[in-house]
Amino acid sequence: MYKNGLKRIIDFICSLCALIILSPVLIILIVFGTIFMGGNPFFTQPRPGKNEKIFNLVKFRTMDNRKNKNGELLPDEVRLNQYGRFLRNTSLDELPELINILKGDMAVIGPRPQLVRDMVFMTDEQRKRHTVRPGLSGLAQVNGRNVITWEDKLKWDLKYIENITFLGDVSLILQTIGKVFKRADINREGTASDIDFGVYLLGKGEVSREEYNRKQAEAKELLKRR
Repeated sequence: MYKNGLKRIIDFICSLCALIILSPVLIILIVFGTIFMGGNPFFTQPRPGKNEKIFNLVKFRTMDNRKNKNGELLPDEVRLNQYGRFLRNTSLDELPELINILKGDMAVIGPRPQLVRDMVFMTDEQRKRHTVRPGLSGLAQVNGRNVITWEDKLKWDLKYIENITFLGDVSLILQTIGKVFKRADINREGTASDIDFGVYLLGKGEVSREEYNRKQAEAKELLKRR
């Protein structure tokens, strides 16, 4: 009953209450984001949701739009300014996802929504993580987040969908709050952002360059057809 009904109702109520209570904080972050990011404070990106239906994930922008003389965006570590780093370290950049939860794109707890170009490299078994709504946090996030391997992250996601309970979700929420306050497991050592799954597999030699390019083309095609 919880997994197939009550969970969505509770997610809606929680996200609505959180948006109302946190509205002063959101307004301040919108103003600061507009100033420090030089314009639109929001970042939207297509992500696969439940049943692999693609939706637009909303976050606060953590990287500015500085470009080189050829009009190309500078590397992530350059565009990740001090304000953006603050948002990531405190996980405040995730707050706009409350809107996604309110709309029904996401849940409070569930497998984190990965990129479409990550999804196409997953096995059929790993893609079962998309049989439920993705979450603001999940089992993988309280067990290492971005400092565990992709394989372990996906295993935690599959383990979560095997047994979704109210008490389990409450426990994960409390553990997530603890992780946020400790600012734990935010980035893999030596990276400004977590590495794409396809790049990770290519580096391990588990996919060929030909297969990598084919999967990337598949991801682009899925985005075109959304």
